[in-house]
Amino acid sequence: MISGKRWATSLALLVLTSAGPVRAQLVVFDPNNYAQNVLTAARELQQINNQILALQNQAEMLINQSRNLVNLPYSSLTQLQQSIERTQDLLKQAQRLAYDVQQIEQAFKTIYAPAAAGVSAADLADNARSRWQTSVAALQDALKLQAGVVGNLDTIKSQSAALVAASQGAAGALAVRQAGNQILAMQAQQLADLTAVVAAQGRAQSLTMAERAAAQDQAREQLRRFLTQGQGDQPSNVRMFH
Repeated sequence: MISGKRWATSLALLVLTSAGPVRAQLVVFDPNNYAQNVLTAARELQQINNQILALQNQAEMLINQSRNLVNLPYSSLTQLQQSIERTQDLLKQAQRLAYDVQQIEQAFKTIYAPAAAGVSAADLADNARSRWQTSVAALQDALKLQAGVVGNLDTIKSQSAALVAASQGAAGALAVRQAGNQILAMQAQQLADLTAVVAAQGRAQSLTMAERAAAQDQAREQLRRFLTQGQGDQPSNVRMFH
């Protein structure tokens, strides 16, 4: 039989041996460590959210940049060029004394020149007729040009409405800028039409004034010739009845 002392020693060893693993399996909760872990996880999550937001902003910026590079789907350049060409054609159709400096200088040395004593009466009459025809042609040219410019107003009206509608529906800055440039081009075309009308009217008025001045000078020369000895009326016998 086992003695009492030896049995007590064996029981104590058994209790110590079995108690060791039980204490190793216990989990200890540390509040401070838990709070630190939660804070770290929250910070990492915030960083991820910031990265996602940055990617969204970059994507939006790229989308806006792509929209800014989109061209305006409408162009009025062809219509504006056609209007300008019509006005230019009417200017080129100017009759007789046109918009040419050398031609004008030559005309004022000949048919618009002061009536000289050596010029025959027939030449004076021809010059007067030529000046009158030139004045009438200039007035006709001015009226034709005015009619052409008025005809361009329909084109301006339709193109203005189309450009305004296109600019309002523009997707980006490039399209808006292109619409603005086309509107400026249309305004320049209107200014060119106005300049052409003013030039045509000024030409007609200048030729009319030049015709009147030349006619007055010619009238003085003809009166001088009439009053000059040997150039006026001479008495003669006239038979009234047979």
